[in-house]
Amino acid sequence: MKLISTLVLGLASFVSLHASAQSVDFVQPQDGAQLTSPFKVVFSVKDMAVAPAGDMTPNTGHHHLLINAASVPAGERIPADETHKHFGKGQTETEISLPPGTYRLTLQFANGAHQSYGEQLSKTIEVTVK
Repeated sequence: MKLISTLVLGLASFVSLHASAQSVDFVQPQDGAQLTSPFKVVFSVKDMAVAPAGDMTPNTGHHHLLINAASVPAGERIPADETHKHFGKGQTETEISLPPGTYRLTLQFANGAHQSYGEQLSKTIEVTVK
């Protein structure tokens, strides 16, 4: 019985560590960067695969860039507007132009139906455009 308990706890720990390893990040720009427009934005995802919109394969999705908008709760569809940029072709980088000011950029990963994977697969940075 002790062996079974140890195996169950070990498996639970492995699953927990693996699930928490999924993440997104900005390769560039760095948090706090001072930029001039236009500037390049490069996305990364860990332990998930990038796939185009419409592809509902498990553990896949595509990036969304939210400008001065909060991350989208898990399961909710990400709107398509000026502050919610979709990269449904599976793009991992873009160039954007913003007027001078301070911006909160949020990278949000979502499935093929644009349904957010939630806060775990989002990352927010602040940048200043001169």
